Amino acid sequence: MSFDYESKISDCVKQVPPSAIRRFFDLASEMKGRVISLSIGEPDFVTPWDIREAGIDSLVDGYTHYSPNSGYSKSKEAIAEYIKRRYGMTYDPNGQILITVGGSEGLDLAARALINPGDEVIIVEPCFVAYKATVMFAHGVPVTVSTKPENSYKLMPEELEAAITDKTKYIILGYPSNPTGAVMTLEDLAKIKDVLLKHPDIIVLSDELYGELNYIDGKPVSLAQFSEIADRVIVINGFSKAFAMTGFRIGYLLGPKELIAPMNKIHQYCIMCSPSMAQYAIVEASLNGDAHVEEMRKEYNRRRRVILKGLEDAGLECFEPFGAFYAFPSIKSTGLSSQEFCERFLMEKGVAIVPGNAFGDCGEGFVRISYAASMENIQEAMRRLAEFTSELKAGKD
Repeated sequence: MSFDYESKISDCVKQVPPSAIRRFFDLASEMKGRVISLSIGEPDFVTPWDIREAGIDSLVDGYTHYSPNSGYSKSKEAIAEYIKRRYGMTYDPNGQILITVGGSEGLDLAARALINPGDEVIIVEPCFVAYKATVMFAHGVPVTVSTKPENSYKLMPEELEAAITDKTKYIILGYPSNPTGAVMTLEDLAKIKDVLLKHPDIIVLSDELYGELNYIDGKPVSLAQFSEIADRVIVINGFSKAFAMTGFRIGYLLGPKELIAPMNKIHQYCIMCSPSMAQYAIVEASLNGDAHVEEMRKEYNRRRRVILKGLEDAGLECFEPFGAFYAFPSIKSTGLSSQEFCERFLMEKGVAIVPGNAFGDCGEGFVRISYAASMENIQEAMRRLAEFTSELKAGKD
């Protein structure tokens, strides 16, 4: 008689679907021949040498032990200096900064520290796949707000207002957006701030992991820059995307001490601390990495233009993304679902992209294409895309 494992698994875990992003990445990895993957949101750049060297030096110097739970003082001070320089915001390294294992740990810590069963969390979709999952794992209730391409996927203040109830605990706001590439300017955020001023009990999780990858003026912005609500904004940020440090697994939380402390308590028990080597590497990144970020941002912007031209040539409509390294074109004209389009594109043309409904129901009819890939691969993928859509059209005629 076989053991009934299924009955032992948490109902909460069963309700959360596997990540569709990883599915298409894994499919591409298993295929033979030259498969181009534009499915994963990972920079193709190698971490700049001086940042790697700082990590290496820490190992040579013997920093191979546990750090303090919230992170080394030197590392938190470097983050504070970076945030002051780039955003004009001031955070006390002693209590207002928590170094995490990537930005994703920050999402999880916030959910577990803030949510009581039944609390509602407003999630702005399309969005990073982990938003809804972390809320559900903490027994919260996700309340989704669907943004629209005609609004450049920006959260409209009236949409936020309509979603707020007396059960709303916090809002997750992720801009520049994964998957759409949408950005919100300081003027856009000011309108969201005005809504929040009417609801003084609501907290905001501001996911700013792509903050530096802004192609409007290259300047990151944050809801926490508004002093009227800064005391209830938790900023999630890190080094994975803009600094090309995904493998270092290093991120951070910024916020009032009263909110950082309970998250650090969970961090103490479940993680203990972030990797020591990575913490020393981010000192160099924070203090001296601006030029590297700018160089990569310019290259992403060049690739962005090639992607948009390729989508136009393929006959696919796409609003112009001004942030992160994603495009989110509509494939509705093909008559295929998002899943069908991605599966056929992979199997017939050897290019992996991600169905838009992986990022929320409102993403159906769209696909996410990452341009965190070499120019050579992007150009070849766009050639194959034009070929694929032409064949689809010929088949319909």
